[in-house]
Amino acid sequence: MEDRDRFSEDTQRRSCSKPPVRNRRACRETEKDRGKTKPGLPETRKTGLSHTHGFNGMCVKQPCKTSETPSQCSDHMNQPLPFWLLLCVAVFSLSTRFYNITEPPHVCWDETHFGKMGSYYINRTFFFDVHPPLGKMLIGLAGYLTGYDGTFPFVKPGDKYEDHNYWGMRGVNNNISYTLQPFSLSWWLWLILTGVNLSGSLGVKFVGLFVIILVGISTAWDLWKLLGDLNLSLVDFAKHLFARIFGLIILPLFLYTTIFAVHFAVLNRSGPGDGFFSSAFQSRLIGNNLHNATMPEYLAYGSTITVKNLRIAGGYLHSHWHLYPEGVGAHQQQVRTSAPYNHAETPELVRHGDIIRLEHRETTRNLHSHLHEAPLTKKHLQVTGYGINGTGDLNDLWQVEVCGGKKGDPVKVLRSKVRFLHRSTGCVLFSSGKTLPKWGWEQVEVTCSPYLKETPNSQWNIEDHINPNLPNISLHVLKPSFLEILLESHIVMIRGNSGLKPKDNEVNSKPWHWPINYQGLRFSGVNETEYRVYLLGNPVIWWLNLFSLGLFVVMVSVCSLALQRGAKLEGERKGRRLTLHKGGGMLFLAWLLHYLPFYTMGRILYYHHYFPAVLFSSMLTVYFFLLFFSINLCFFFSSICSFYLFHPLSYGMRGPLAHDPSSSMAGLRWLDSWEF
Repeated sequence: MEDRDRFSEDTQRRSCSKPPVRNRRACRETEKDRGKTKPGLPETRKTGLSHTHGFNGMCVKQPCKTSETPSQCSDHMNQPLPFWLLLCVAVFSLSTRFYNITEPPHVCWDETHFGKMGSYYINRTFFFDVHPPLGKMLIGLAGYLTGYDGTFPFVKPGDKYEDHNYWGMRGVNNNISYTLQPFSLSWWLWLILTGVNLSGSLGVKFVGLFVIILVGISTAWDLWKLLGDLNLSLVDFAKHLFARIFGLIILPLFLYTTIFAVHFAVLNRSGPGDGFFSSAFQSRLIGNNLHNATMPEYLAYGSTITVKNLRIAGGYLHSHWHLYPEGVGAHQQQVRTSAPYNHAETPELVRHGDIIRLEHRETTRNLHSHLHEAPLTKKHLQVTGYGINGTGDLNDLWQVEVCGGKKGDPVKVLRSKVRFLHRSTGCVLFSSGKTLPKWGWEQVEVTCSPYLKETPNSQWNIEDHINPNLPNISLHVLKPSFLEILLESHIVMIRGNSGLKPKDNEVNSKPWHWPINYQGLRFSGVNETEYRVYLLGNPVIWWLNLFSLGLFVVMVSVCSLALQRGAKLEGERKGRRLTLHKGGGMLFLAWLLHYLPFYTMGRILYYHHYFPAVLFSSMLTVYFFLLFFSINLCFFFSSICSFYLFHPLSYGMRGPLAHDPSSSMAGLRWLDSWEF
């Protein structure tokens, strides 16, 4: 009797229950008879997105019958979908995605960027983007396989494709989304595929990190429950743990790194992305000035050098004959490039802690700072060119600091990160990133910062180095390793992402707009004579999702309060509560993880950033309806009808705009903020 009671409690805490057995051996035999025993793992369960969390591939949740116990209800709710229904979904998905794929026959919105990046892959030209490369690599591969030659310039939206084969690059995105249909295979294959898809999600965009967090939470919860299962030995638990470490950490990390290895191998020629990276990174690109170049390895007095700032897209320290205008600090020479130069016959190496003077070779003025405020960054000091033929004053002296080095360490070209500390004022040479007005030729402001914290803006490296009295080496020996360029590329991507700020008068979508479908996005065309495509969510589905999210919070809150007050849930109600809290709770958490972080982001946001979150809210809506209302034909047909009514927005339209009463879309402009 005690065994039977213990088993009853155990099955009620699982959403996919097993038949009552007396011991673990009998349980294994039952599983084997059913063809479910997995090699090396007892009592196998789906992990990552698991059965217990409601992500059961080909299972559909049906409402519980009143006569069923919670465990019977849970079993009843995992019924396989009819094959014909899955087939219909697949066919409908394929046909709607590929219908009219070649329209419009011109560049649309982000095709300007992603089409151009696809061309870069075909031409093997290096470029910079703020996201990982997998998505762009697939676009380039699709274009290559369908006959696109990589010559279309992708200058601006509206440019005609003419005779270029562009349909393959559009089609690959539709094909990938179409193949995301549910299916059920063995435990190990589910685990491996979860790991593969984790690497793919992060390999396309950094927002893939949110789904990794989701799977991490799900896996941790599943392992915690396994640890509490007294029928599972610690050896078997260790097998489960290491299987998940391999499938959900090691494998995705390996595949993610492989994506970048292919990315770097294909893009091995100099291109528009060179300047975003360090000089050492650029030395590996064919066609770059530093590729296979030769120069002295260590900096010495008397050398002619080029100094480059290490912030993203950092420029070179530069100067010319023009003076600062009246009223902008001291009326002295503007600064943005310099080089030390003297004529010592026996070169002495420049080392960490040395005091040096940097002289601009063309104007023979020294790099100089003083107690005048900088032109734009008022809390910093002005940097100028001062003196003549190397003669100046004590404000021309700078101390060399090798980042991470110690006194006496030499300065290595390309590889050493160097800071220049002003001896008189104690500030550090700094690139503010701010653009000077017309009088500064709209170049970047150089200042002397009193804030001495090490940042890329205050770090510099020696790029070009000429000294006839020193032996030259090939820069090939200074080329960074794969791990170094992998780390640098991620640092540059993260900094670039955070630097995507909205420009003046540029429309910036707000996160609160997205769940209510407040505003769409013009994908192509703006007036009645142009072929217009407008990105807008299906309003019926969007608003029903919002209703389901709110109803879920209310129902869970009410249920929790009732239980706290001592209410008893039996039979059908208990089964529904368990299913709703586990499966629905995981979907609601997934929606939160993919939505709330955007409120903290300072970068420019777009409507499509909500699309991963809306997938989870849609799943929660269907889960909710199937759990409480069975299959609702009204919901099904309303979704189909709304798709038919609004399909011109996706497939393109011409004629009067929707605000014109004569427009065929006039009655569908349900919100004034919809601009189609």
